[in-house]
Amino acid sequence: MKTNINILLACCLTAIITGSCATGPRNAGGGEVTGVGATSWAEPTPYGMVLINRGSIEVGPQKADRAWNLQADSRGVSVDGFWMDETEITNSKYKQFVFWVRDSIIRERLADPAYGGNEDFKIEEDREGNPVTPHLNWSKPIPWRNPNEDELRAIESVYRTNPITGARELDADQLNYRYEIYNQTEAVKRKHRLDPRRREYNTDRPVPTDVPIISKDTAYINDEGEIIRETVTRGLTGDYDFVNTYIVNVYPDTTAWVNDFENAYNEPYVRMYFSHGGYNEYPVVGVSWEQANAFANWRTEFLRRSLGRDGIYVEPYRLPTEAEWEYAARAGVSENMYPWEGDLTMSDDKGCFYANFKPNEGNYVKDGHVITSRVGTYAPNDFGLYDMAGNVSEWTSTAYTESVGKLTSDLNPEYRYDAAKEDPYKMKRKIIRGGSWKDVAHNIRSDLRMWEYQNEQRSYIGFRCVRTQIGFARGQRSPGKSK
Repeated sequence: MKTNINILLACCLTAIITGSCATGPRNAGGGEVTGVGATSWAEPTPYGMVLINRGSIEVGPQKADRAWNLQADSRGVSVDGFWMDETEITNSKYKQFVFWVRDSIIRERLADPAYGGNEDFKIEEDREGNPVTPHLNWSKPIPWRNPNEDELRAIESVYRTNPITGARELDADQLNYRYEIYNQTEAVKRKHRLDPRRREYNTDRPVPTDVPIISKDTAYINDEGEIIRETVTRGLTGDYDFVNTYIVNVYPDTTAWVNDFENAYNEPYVRMYFSHGGYNEYPVVGVSWEQANAFANWRTEFLRRSLGRDGIYVEPYRLPTEAEWEYAARAGVSENMYPWEGDLTMSDDKGCFYANFKPNEGNYVKDGHVITSRVGTYAPNDFGLYDMAGNVSEWTSTAYTESVGKLTSDLNPEYRYDAAKEDPYKMKRKIIRGGSWKDVAHNIRSDLRMWEYQNEQRSYIGFRCVRTQIGFARGQRSPGKSK
């Protein structure tokens, strides 16, 4: 009897560890090993995303072009399946991030005695935990009691009065978002194991005795309200040494329109492009690589909160790797220089453009637009993705170096370098892809690599997110199997 109880306890422990609801093997007959079950979470289709099936492609230019001093430099790579935003992130979607940061600051100050609040104050929330007040939700005012004087002080503290126009506007300098990222890539490397016997498996070599040295990013706000970023280098003590802390000001640089184009009257874009509702469905610009990463992290946490306990199974939103971006843009076809077939940027018969770019010298409007266009204006590629050429260039997660193609694997290739503050500025370059509304036809090719510094904010650079697919979606067929 005691033996049977021990067996039952062992089965239950196995079920807990594996997530299986079963208390025994799939088929106990015959005494053969049949495996144990495990929980399987049916991943829903992410909103506004397209599933890109796993596949392979020859990345990089396949033909030399003397006119552009372009060398043939292609190589085969394979990427796993992932979800990708069908359009670039719009002003409207990025505003949701900005307003969430604004609301979070207000919520903290409502309980801060420095703003006249009290720690027992609780603001009404919807089922997703978002504040629902006339001031905190601009889209749908919800009737509730009027805030008292102290509460108004906290709410109004994130706004400023423009000294020139007298208008009330968000104080962009306050909109800082703090988040943490666990660097699993570094944490799982053999050289970073605490047990020295597990760092070196070659028994002909002595067991290492030195403590591994790690570097981690941290950030804090000093007494003057400035964001201080530091890279700490120290001996390894545990898993928390791979948790990096970032604080990022999330407001786009609306002045990029003037600073990118000297001697041009672009002030209306400075005032209206991000704030005016008429540009809501246009791609957000003036966002750095650092801000794009902050958005992806917030988007992940925002979704996980809504899913409750199931949220832990969600793969994080992130920027695409360069290989993922190129594979998706060229619709998995190595012969495509653009997201469409052929090397023309407009149809022969109707004269319709395939993308938003600069067709001629000084003529930005020939394709129907002066600057950016509404996302999804042009036809999608065969994967269902819009604006993978032109409109705005897009950040990738991949760090840039002249030899990046020789440093990466041919399986899910990726080159990461988290530049420390003390590193030379040239080591803070990240790869951008796709070209933009200001580029000529050659520069919107999908097989060309460009770069920008990770803290730069340009009027022609935006981004879109991806999320790794787990297994196969329901009804999906493996590309290696017959129908």
